[in-house]
Amino acid sequence: MPDSPASTDPRPAHPAERPVYVIGAGPGGLAAAQALRARGIRAVVLERADHVGDSWRRHYDRLRLHTTRRLSALPGLPMPRRFGRWVARDDVIRYLEKYAEHHQLEIVTGVEVFRVEPAPDGTGWLLHASGGRELTGAAVVVATGHNHTPRVPRWPGRDAYTGELRHAAEYRNASPYAGRDVLVVGAGNTGAEIAVDLVEGGAARVRLSVRTAPHIVRRSTAGWPAQHNGVLARRLPARLVDRLARPLARISTPDLSAHGLPRPDTGLLTRASEGAIPVQDVGLIDAVRRGRVEVVAAVAGFEDGKVLLADGTRLAPDAVIAATGYLRGLEPLVGHLDVLDARGRPVTRGPHAPHHAPGLYFTGFTNPISGMLRELAIDAVRIARAVEKRHANHVSRLPG
Repeated sequence: MPDSPASTDPRPAHPAERPVYVIGAGPGGLAAAQALRARGIRAVVLERADHVGDSWRRHYDRLRLHTTRRLSALPGLPMPRRFGRWVARDDVIRYLEKYAEHHQLEIVTGVEVFRVEPAPDGTGWLLHASGGRELTGAAVVVATGHNHTPRVPRWPGRDAYTGELRHAAEYRNASPYAGRDVLVVGAGNTGAEIAVDLVEGGAARVRLSVRTAPHIVRRSTAGWPAQHNGVLARRLPARLVDRLARPLARISTPDLSAHGLPRPDTGLLTRASEGAIPVQDVGLIDAVRRGRVEVVAAVAGFEDGKVLLADGTRLAPDAVIAATGYLRGLEPLVGHLDVLDARGRPVTRGPHAPHHAPGLYFTGFTNPISGMLRELAIDAVRIARAVEKRHANHVSRLPG
């Protein structure tokens, strides 16, 4: 969408004329903007890329949502039935584009926000953005995304390694790896799915380096999606969910201990609360049982052009793909406001602004087992309510 001069006017606005600025035009940002607009509050979305849903456009080709279509829709617009139950990446992108158009959201693309700080007059927030822009908003919703900055561990010898080493963020499909020996590092959903994609795409050998064995669940059992269990689990004590999940796992998934993937000692919801959500099976179980994906120990470092594993094994793969997660990348933006924890995550989420930073909201920085898109939709409505309640006299209202 084109840049709007009115949205980026550097002149300070009267408090009652200030919009709410939403940083990021992914699902979380769009949902928040729609929820605000639905309450008559002007929301301006600032997006550093040239289009909405930029991070989704950079995901690998085979990606499908692990959450159902119905529980992945954002407020005010269902996902089309033709997308099927498990929505493909390209359809998610189409949906986000349609969502922005359908709700007539005010989006300014090509604008990157570098720093957020309290407004000089003590009301609202001042945003420093590209092009020398200084924007003053009544409130700010930070929705820059869970997968912001690719993270590759500082393994010993990594900088001297001359072999092919890429983060999973650069992976699109298996074509460049056909006939090659590939080591995938990381047994989260991304690593597991890339490993399966490589096998199906003709890689000669695929090994999966695992530091901590994940919980593996069927995406759907007898037509019942795992997401529904996740939604129910959010309402129950972690200890109870952990206890209930064990017999369910024994019934629904085979024991892969003989193949290097033992059942985890830590409970499912306990692990999820620590950030390690279960791996949804999209072919990994079968690939491991058949020996098409070989499970190996964690990577300890690089030495003499080889990959050194924690058990002392040395490997010489043709390529290494690090599915080792992402950093939130929030430190330059809000790190000076004392609103992040030791791991760089916001100390609050949804409608709860930090007590010393009223009007500053965060959405999309957790990865709940009940489904990220579902939680983004819920957070959006709650944030809009909080903004309306707290900033009733200081936000710009839409005409009519």
